[in-house]
Amino acid sequence: MPSILATPFPRPVFAATHAAKTKAKHDDKPELGDLPEWNLGDLYDAPESPVLKADLDKATKAAEAMHERYAGKLVSLLDEGRGGAAMAQALREFEALNDVMGRIVSYASLLYAADTADPRRQKFYGDIQEKITAISSKLLFFPLELNRLDDAALESAMSGSELGHFRPWIEDLRKEKPYQLEDKLEQLFHEKAVTSRGAWDRLFNETMTSLRFKVDGEKLSLEPTLNLLLDPNEKKRKEAAEALAKVFKDNVRLFTLITNTLAKDKEISDRWRGFAEVADSRHLANRVEKEVVDALVAAVRDAYPRLSHRYYAMKAKWLGKNKLMYWDRNAPLPEEPKRVIGWDDAQATVLTAYGDFSPRMADIAGKFFAENWIDAAMREGKSQGAFSHPTVPSAHPYILLNYQGKPRDVMTLAHELGHGVHQVLANVQGPLMAPTPLTLAETASVFGEMLTFKKLLDQAPSKRERKALLAAKVEDMLNTVVRQIAFYSFERKVHEERREGELTSERLGEIWLDVQRESLGPAIELRPEYETFWCYIPHFIHAPFYVYAYAFGDCLVNSLYAVYEKADEGFAERYLAMLAAGGTKHHKELLAPFGLDATEPHFWSMGLKVIEGLIDELEAMDETS
Repeated sequence: MPSILATPFPRPVFAATHAAKTKAKHDDKPELGDLPEWNLGDLYDAPESPVLKADLDKATKAAEAMHERYAGKLVSLLDEGRGGAAMAQALREFEALNDVMGRIVSYASLLYAADTADPRRQKFYGDIQEKITAISSKLLFFPLELNRLDDAALESAMSGSELGHFRPWIEDLRKEKPYQLEDKLEQLFHEKAVTSRGAWDRLFNETMTSLRFKVDGEKLSLEPTLNLLLDPNEKKRKEAAEALAKVFKDNVRLFTLITNTLAKDKEISDRWRGFAEVADSRHLANRVEKEVVDALVAAVRDAYPRLSHRYYAMKAKWLGKNKLMYWDRNAPLPEEPKRVIGWDDAQATVLTAYGDFSPRMADIAGKFFAENWIDAAMREGKSQGAFSHPTVPSAHPYILLNYQGKPRDVMTLAHELGHGVHQVLANVQGPLMAPTPLTLAETASVFGEMLTFKKLLDQAPSKRERKALLAAKVEDMLNTVVRQIAFYSFERKVHEERREGELTSERLGEIWLDVQRESLGPAIELRPEYETFWCYIPHFIHAPFYVYAYAFGDCLVNSLYAVYEKADEGFAERYLAMLAAGGTKHHKELLAPFGLDATEPHFWSMGLKVIEGLIDELEAMDETS
């Protein structure tokens, strides 16, 4: 949900591409088939679009009109004796304006992140940031003033009136009341975000996109270099790892400065707002209790020996090694099929898995392919990773991938389509209540992965391929749960120490190696050059403490899927209803129809046992082979 504590515009997504109505063939791998590029024309045709200019003018005038009509007068709306109708009208105007601004900034963000080195896109994105910040500054009074209204008067207005429709958003907003500053200070924080956190975010993005890594005589960007860590050829994995280490070391001073600056920026904001603990603001934004997150972290760290330590020791044996080098951690097994999975096959696999669970879910996912809502091809300048950007309820989400035809890429497609389906379903809640806290936002994506994995497992033609699929799934789960909790531990140590002063590059490397050794275990050899690999993790920069949401979602879905396997008819309907709730319900309320409760002491161990069970199955395969 929108927050008075949030930045005045959505942060740039971690990867993106440019608008196109055509399809691009991957020149290096024609066997992938025609990889789609998305059509941003559903937002705007071009940066020079007259419609975009008209929307900017409309938003500017509407914000000024709202400020003149309502600033300093919200309390009087409750006194007009109209049972909350006047306040409801004001909220509808506020919501409509949020949709227009969200459409504009989503377009600019997607266009910019497609090629952060393009000066025209840099200027366009920067200009839009400044304009949206100026417009939203006029609206800053609204949530601040709303939070100063008397509890009893507001409750009375919400009871039995159309204002009650906005109750979930209002109640969520009022959770931030204790951390709200004076109006002038809020405005200063709001406007300075462009030249403080927003500027450092942008520097990180543009720097990371410009880096080149020399592998086998060829200079590669980050995404294809990271992809070589999945190559069957150990020589290529080693060369890629060494290239990453060299370039990260050459640039570590800049990334150290960015990390120190943003950690201090967060400390200043937390101190002024009254957040005592380094991750408290993230827990509030996620609408999850600190005790629940602490229980998750403790359960995962306690399970390290039974999960990651045990699995990587098994993998070392499979690869004929005493220990795995850090570049072997995600190496494919000899049993893994070598064929490249074409785009059409990937689409069919995921949509079949979705359709077997719910035809409606497959229908929604199918629109992403049919309507050019996906960008899948790798291109020069395109950022790393994958995402589903929700944009605004009056439009639709967009999905970005860097598809290369590996089984993991099929699972990534399933993951992002899960996000996309969730976002489409939640749009019915409108601009203020459609957004979902990060912890619950990962539910649909991980569930989509699980559906697709089970489909692939059922279709495995041999025991060897079944083993390869199981191992790949375990590794994905370890990356989602163990690795993300290790990231969270790293962030906590960094932010805690930053409160005492700046951290050197060497100290950041020490912390990184410590948490990696603890989480990965003795079967992985981490050489000294690995100490700089914290540099490229974008979540540390764009969204501090985001990472535990992945582990939260994975463990939650493991428990949810176990319920599904034993459930009678109606599970799919309950599941889709949960997604359609968007941000209107707390996790406890959403999970109740499935008999689950994340506040229960044993909830997280239930999810972790699913991972442990898959490792058990792999171990049993070894014993019978």
